[in-house]
This record gives sequence, structure tokens and C-alpha cells, in this order.
Amino acid sequence: MKVGTTRRMVSRAYGNRCGEANLSILESLVQQRHKYARLLGYSCYAEYAVDVRMAKTPTKVFEFLNDISIRITDLAMKELDTLKDLKKKEEGELPFGIEDLLYYVKRVEEQSYDLDFGEIKQYLPISLVLSGIFKIVQDLFGLRFEEIVGAEVWHCDVRVFSVFDLSSSELLGYCYLDLFSREGKYGHSCVVPLQNSALTISGSRQIPVALLISQYQKDSDCSPGLLRFSEVVNLFNEFGHVVQHICNRASFARVSGIRVDPDFVEIPAQLLQNCCYESFFLKLISGFHQDITKPLKDDLCKSIKRWRNSSSALKLKQEILYCLFDQIIHSADNIDIRELFKHLHSKVMLGLPVLEGTNPASCFPFSVVGYEAACYSRIWSEVFAADIFASIFCNGVSNQLPGMQFRNKVLAPGGAKDSIELISDFLGRKPSIQAYFENKTKYSTL
Repeated sequence: MKVGTTRRMVSRAYGNRCGEANLSILESLVQQRHKYARLLGYSCYAEYAVDVRMAKTPTKVFEFLNDISIRITDLAMKELDTLKDLKKKEEGELPFGIEDLLYYVKRVEEQSYDLDFGEIKQYLPISLVLSGIFKIVQDLFGLRFEEIVGAEVWHCDVRVFSVFDLSSSELLGYCYLDLFSREGKYGHSCVVPLQNSALTISGSRQIPVALLISQYQKDSDCSPGLLRFSEVVNLFNEFGHVVQHICNRASFARVSGIRVDPDFVEIPAQLLQNCCYESFFLKLISGFHQDITKPLKDDLCKSIKRWRNSSSALKLKQEILYCLFDQIIHSADNIDIRELFKHLHSKVMLGLPVLEGTNPASCFPFSVVGYEAACYSRIWSEVFAADIFASIFCNGVSNQLPGMQFRNKVLAPGGAKDSIELISDFLGRKPSIQAYFENKTKYSTL
């Protein structure tokens, strides 16, 4: 919104949705969670929630989040100064508030990047993107996808693929792709494990079967099926889960496929998702829909990578704010949620105060189901995936050995072994935040 007073008014209204009702609900949820955790012998809910994850303890989560926050502070300050200068040019001496953040981030992106995502979409026909993903997965992880023609399926849009080991031609699993939207279909994009890999009583291996569900628009007579860039990123992410499910060789279904440590489950997905921002892979999956021999140009590929990191430190700071808030309220009793949020907001967001009238319970992400005391997990996955990605491609994209080592050392054991040990064994050292940090600083435009 161009008018500052309107931005402030809308932001305040949005930040106070349902007012006190949401606050009392969140307080009650936190109390009940603590009570539940103590019945199981834990001191607080955060201790219970993190115990089964890679982080293991709330202390480790705090150390992780604070380390990232400190490392990106200088970059975030530069980004904030850029936004403040732009606001000063456009609105005069009015102070910069948190309600201005998203608007001026977008304004910087408009001024700094010659990116037309409508034009980029013309280079992303779904058939070409999908064949590119098959090629990438084959080259990285030694998996060959072969379509089963005439397979019995629940809808004519559904395709089925056998997945073979590229070297030995061993059948590793099956993959169903249900990619196109239709009336009555489940509306979320996800991977559903239809059957997990496991050893049977006779000692033979049960073949894993994965279903990838998405909601893309199908080709029509008058237009090809083109994907938005965000949809391509989503497809790569979900394919990471397919690879994870198919490559698992655990003995028991309980720890097979994507039934792994909750902090680990998104790492393979984030790893494959990173390909979407590399020129080599962008060219492999792109081609103008009227002439697929013409992929995205080099300068456009580079702009996409730079765009990814536009104001990324500030965005990450805001996410860390909520992750810390989440961890603290689930680590102690009788916390004044409003005062805690005000204190954290100013501290983490480089002195920017919380917008007056904002109710943290109304804008707090993942507060109800599945991510309580675990909001940090998305950042955790990104950090570990960045470290692994840098290791796999340290000697260029033509070397398949690191990808195969990741498949055999990390994906194959899955939940049967400690996730940190698996990743450390693959890397030859303990995981580091360095690759994640360097990527943000190297490709920042500020």
C-alpha cells in the first residue's frame, strides 16, 4: 500500500484479529501443553517437543537461533538502512515502522531486479519441468524413472512410474503423480507414503510407493500447461520427499520413508529445492513454450538467484523473532505474552518496535497444531540443506559421487539412525551454519 497511514491502519487491524480471544486461547493452549509434558516427565513442553528432534534440547534451539541472528545482524542493518532511505525519498521524514517492511522490500525488488515472473512462466511448461526433474534426480542420485503405460489409476490424469537404480537396474520403488487440479480433489500439495520400504518376515524387501499430489493447471487446446516459478519450487520440494521415500532402505516401516526425525524430514526437500536457483538446473528445466530449445537466459537465471536473497536477512530476522517467541512461551510458566513479544521484537528486529495494538497471538504462526515449540524447524532444515548442497556441488554438477554418497549414507538409513550422525558421516564433519550464511551474504545485492 503506497499510503503510509493506510499501511499502518491495515497492519494494526490485521495484527489484532479476534483481539483478546486469541490471546486467551494461546495462553490456555500453552498451559495445557506444559501440563501434558509434565505428566510425561518433562519440565516443560519445549523439552518434550524437541526431545525427539535433531536439536534434542531447547537450549540447543536457542543457541542455534541466536547464532544465526547475530551472524546476519550486519547484513540486516544494511538492508534496513536501504529501506529507510527509500522511504525517506518517497515519504519524507516519517519514521520507519514494522508495517513498512514488506512494502519497501517489494519496492527494492522492483527497482533492483528486472524480473517479470509472468515472462518467466512462459519458459516453464510443466512437461519440460518434469522431464528436467527426472534428469536431475537421475544425475544426482542415480534414480531412473520409467513410466508404466496403461497402469490402473483412480483418474486419467494420474501417471505411475517405476523407479530403478541407474547402475544395477534394481527396482527401488513406485511413484504416482497426481499433479493437476480437479473438482473434489484434496487441495494441498504433498507427498503421501502409500507403502514404506521394509523387510518382510521372509527377508524380502517391501517396495516403497509414494504419491505426489499437486494442484497445477492442465494443458488445454488453447494454451500449454505453464508453471509459475513458485510452483516449480514447490514441485522440486515435493520431489525431494519422493526421493527420500524411495531411497530409504530401513528394515522397519516405522522408521522408513518420510517417517523420520521431524527436524530432518524437510532437509532432502530443501536440498532439491535449492536447484531452482542455480543457472545450470534452471536451463535444464526451462524452454520457451513455443520453442523449448530456448531456455531462460543467463542474466535472468542470475537475477532469480539474487532475487531469492533480496532483504533475506531482515525476513529471516522476523522469522527468528517468532521462533524465539515460540520457544520461550513453551519453556516457562506465567509469561506475559504481550510484554515478551514487545521485548523480543525490539531486540531482534534491530530496534523496530512492535506496532501498537498488535496482539502476538493473532499473527503467531503454527501456534495450534504440529509446530508448537518447533517453529525453528524450517530454518534448521534450510541451514542443514545449504551445507549439504554446497558439499554435493563443491566439485561441479557433473560429479555424481557426492549425490550417491548422500543417497547411501543419509537417505538409505533414514530414521533407523541418528540424523546428526548420518549427516556428519556424509560431510566428514559436524554440520555447519557457514554455507547458509555465506550464501546470504554472497548473493545479497545490498
